[in-house]
Amino acid sequence: MASTALIGFMGAGKTTAARTLGERAVDVDEVIEARLGRRVQDVFAAQGEAAFREVEEQVTLELLADVEFDVVALGGGAVASQRVRQALRGHRVVWLATSPEDAWERVRIDDGSLPGRPLAVDRGRFDELHEARQPLYESLADVIVPASRSRQLPAVLAALEGLPAEAKLLWAANASADYPVYVGAGLLTRARFWPAALAGRRVLVTDANAGRLYADRLEPAFARIAIAPGEQSKTVAHAEIVWTEMARHGLTRADLVVALGGGVVGDLAGFCAATYQRGVRYVQVPTTLLAQVDSAYGGKTGVDLPEAKNYVGAFHQPAAVICDPDALATLPAEELAAGCAEVIKTGLIAGGRLWELLDAGAAPTDPDVIARCVLAKLTIVAADERDTGRRQLLNLGHTVAHAIETATGYARYRHGEAVALGLLAELRLSGAERLRTRVAELLAAHGLAVTLDDEVDVEAVIAATALDKKRLDQGPVPFVLCPEPGRPQLARTVAPAELRTAIGELQRARAVRAASRG
Repeated sequence: MASTALIGFMGAGKTTAARTLGERAVDVDEVIEARLGRRVQDVFAAQGEAAFREVEEQVTLELLADVEFDVVALGGGAVASQRVRQALRGHRVVWLATSPEDAWERVRIDDGSLPGRPLAVDRGRFDELHEARQPLYESLADVIVPASRSRQLPAVLAALEGLPAEAKLLWAANASADYPVYVGAGLLTRARFWPAALAGRRVLVTDANAGRLYADRLEPAFARIAIAPGEQSKTVAHAEIVWTEMARHGLTRADLVVALGGGVVGDLAGFCAATYQRGVRYVQVPTTLLAQVDSAYGGKTGVDLPEAKNYVGAFHQPAAVICDPDALATLPAEELAAGCAEVIKTGLIAGGRLWELLDAGAAPTDPDVIARCVLAKLTIVAADERDTGRRQLLNLGHTVAHAIETATGYARYRHGEAVALGLLAELRLSGAERLRTRVAELLAAHGLAVTLDDEVDVEAVIAATALDKKRLDQGPVPFVLCPEPGRPQLARTVAPAELRTAIGELQRARAVRAASRG
């Protein structure tokens, strides 16, 4: 029986991927054409789509059961068959994911005309078909790989060595480096999984909380460097402590830094890895919800200055990320709540099925929700690794959030708590009144404050927004706005009076709530 099945939309590169895997890989469409002595488009033209689907289903089921092949590349529409979907349950399913825009370009030939793809004639119908099939691919996939990496399937499959069958692998593709992201309950807490391809001694950077609970799951480590929990540890002074300890233990470029903990540990350890000896490898092992859905991915590392958050840093992609949702069971309630804000933010940006799940009350800690958040971030980062365009969408809520953190000395609010408030302010700036109300309900349901403390100086928060890293020259600060789920907007400027009203409203709402309780 074939162990791996490749699925994906037309133009995703399934045939190309199969060919990179050698003689024990087979392509369903090629087998159909060989048996019928006709091209797929000719079968469509002579007998219609329904007749082709019958043949496709039969051949697909046969090849999936054939012990001669290790890999079977399915036709784009084969997953519409219930029998095929049932048969796929016994296989590792690799989805070559592509956007409709990229798929359309990939199915065209050099002169701009369309090759013989019977379902790639009308662009509108093409996009509708892509949208309809997307949920099927997503629900079936154990491994998700960008279509741009179809020729790298051997490396992807090698990264699966030792991975428990119930875990997912998401392949992060970037201009500077690719890396595997492993998402699965128990990877850290029970299986003690470690990627077989990552050789080298490990130095563990962690905080007192995560280290006490999970450090022994990552042994052997030749050194352990502990920092105090909290944003106050994300400073240049603490980076110097970590660098010094790395040098004292003799860390070399052949070794690995392992960041075990939340966003502070990941940012600090990643920054130290990026700068120590001009760059050593590191692995993210996030143990907070915020880190598992956001900060562990994308290669942004850094520390804070008193003047502004994340002002000193570097882009440095991890060698791997190991994400175990079971580790969230030991989080304090307030830390878990803080992560919920990042989940909701990602749902607003991604829209679609992720937002539908959250709007319907899905738990932010659900492994499926976490995996969808990770996929959304990886997709955006792949298109803009260096944060010069589309990646700034991920800053929804963060311009105001970072300003709140800066104005309160990084001591009053957890990052996720500030993001919750920032989302509400920036949804107000988006003119999305009903959406803001729904988001406030979701945030409150997860234990997050939806009002700003009276002691916080609104003018100081407004002033701190001017230090946002998205600002260019001496112009106004650009905001990411979101009028509706799935439709975030880049680089929008807002009038100072509107910003003052949106932030001030967070305090006025607190006064109204207090008065109503009185």
